[in-house]
Amino acid sequence: MGDFQNFEQDFYESGYNMDGHKEDVYGYDPAYVNPDYHEVDNSARLADEYTTTASYSGQVYQPVVPPEQTEHIDSYEEEPPLLEELGINFDHIWQKTLTVLNPLKPADGSIMNETDLTGPVLFCVALGATLLMAGKAHFGYVYGISALGCVGMYMLLNLMSSYSMSCGCVASVLGYCLLPMVGLSAFAILYSLQGLLGTLLALFVIGWCSLSASKIFSSTLDMSGQQLLVAYPCALLYGVFALLTVF
Repeated sequence: MGDFQNFEQDFYESGYNMDGHKEDVYGYDPAYVNPDYHEVDNSARLADEYTTTASYSGQVYQPVVPPEQTEHIDSYEEEPPLLEELGINFDHIWQKTLTVLNPLKPADGSIMNETDLTGPVLFCVALGATLLMAGKAHFGYVYGISALGCVGMYMLLNLMSSYSMSCGCVASVLGYCLLPMVGLSAFAILYSLQGLLGTLLALFVIGWCSLSASKIFSSTLDMSGQQLLVAYPCALLYGVFALLTVF
């Protein structure tokens, strides 16, 4: 009898009841009361206050973005790209460059009648850099002649045409048509232009630049019968750049 009481006392101290179920610290066995009970591991549950959803009475509730925050996000999405805000359009730059490189191609007045100074500034810097590589530090001359030429052509075109053209558009056209002169200056790095070949190349480039600029001005300002009159002052301007390149 004493051995049975000792066995029963050891069995209860081990945490199991007489039916073989595990008891908790309070002596309550959930599996004994409810046989379908299963312990759930809640360690894998993720708590995210922005993406969690709660269900209540059969409906699913999701977090709603405040109206102020929605308007702020929409305003950011509707903003134009940074290059467009700065007035840099690579498609227009490429179209203008092709128009200059092909003097016989008709110019699109809608593209050329824009104040786009990205290409002209790059071409002026390229002209100065190529002259510097040839041993001629003429950055000041390039910028000074460009500014005086733009002002002079602006006044002349407004006097000759019934349509007005801004000084920025004139500078854009003259700057883009400076591209062949950049090529001549790059050629002068490898070969001296102080000779017959250099003179012929300089005259050819002057005619190229003048023809491209006069074509663009005449098509933009509707001056089809005055292209040669416009080409003459353009030739004088580009002739000065050619003198800087050759000598």
